[in-house]
Amino acid sequence: MSGIVVARNRQVDCFGKGATEWSEPFYFIQGADIQLGMIESYLEKKPNPGWEEEIELGNKAVARINAMKPKPKFFVMCGDLCHAFPEESKVRKKQEADFKKIFEKLDPEIPMICLSGNHDVGNTPTPQTTEMYTKTYGDDYFSFWCSGILFLVLNTQYFEDASKVPDLAKEHEDWLNGELEKAKQSGARVIVFQHIPWFVENPDEEANYFSIKPPLRKIWLEKLKNAGVEHVFAGHLHRNAGGVFQGMPVTVTTAIGAQLGTDQPGLRVVKVLKNEVQQKFYTLDNMPDTVTFRKPT
Repeated sequence: MSGIVVARNRQVDCFGKGATEWSEPFYFIQGADIQLGMIESYLEKKPNPGWEEEIELGNKAVARINAMKPKPKFFVMCGDLCHAFPEESKVRKKQEADFKKIFEKLDPEIPMICLSGNHDVGNTPTPQTTEMYTKTYGDDYFSFWCSGILFLVLNTQYFEDASKVPDLAKEHEDWLNGELEKAKQSGARVIVFQHIPWFVENPDEEANYFSIKPPLRKIWLEKLKNAGVEHVFAGHLHRNAGGVFQGMPVTVTTAIGAQLGTDQPGLRVVKVLKNEVQQKFYTLDNMPDTVTFRKPT
């Protein structure tokens, strides 16, 4: 797909030579849940729902990103690209075509990274729905280096319900364990992208639809923290939220599309500095034209 980076063999290699080496501060843009079709289908309950509003919001997001200076290193969409589930094949194909049309307008110098969400592979993924996703968007989990930072892209549906894909879930688990161990041994700086957040506001919160179940949550939060993960970014909630686990922030970004709270559609600007990660959410109407970095004193 034009404009979208397709991961193969669990890797993305589009950031050129020296991607594993730190050179200078940079920033990227995080979005989530454009979910073409949700507004008229889920919120407005229209009998023949379309997705014109999401198309308009997506076009506005692309225009805002394209206008930013300097250019972001990349743009990441943290899942739920379309509202139609895989089994809704006719509508799904139309939504995917419009998704492509929106984001092929992204500046070709700004790579776009996509994650799978529950609507993309199904609440209970199967080998077939997973293959449908990977044929269109590439691998459903992978890693990449950009300017000295290791980024890990997860498929959280394997944590949510792997009942029909136990082998795929085991492969995902083994891969993630291996990536975290390599990061720990090398001392790499790591940022994680996922759809479903580990928690909404508190690592000790009870089970709910919008987060990973507590038993798995505890295991993996410990693993991520022990491997030196600096920050986790997620979506799924359709409102802004987040919290901290033992000094490791988990930031939840609201949707580009339908809202389930009082937030407005927007994007998150994430600055990666030499010794820290800074982030701020902006509505689409208030995105900055210029991103600056503090000069060292």
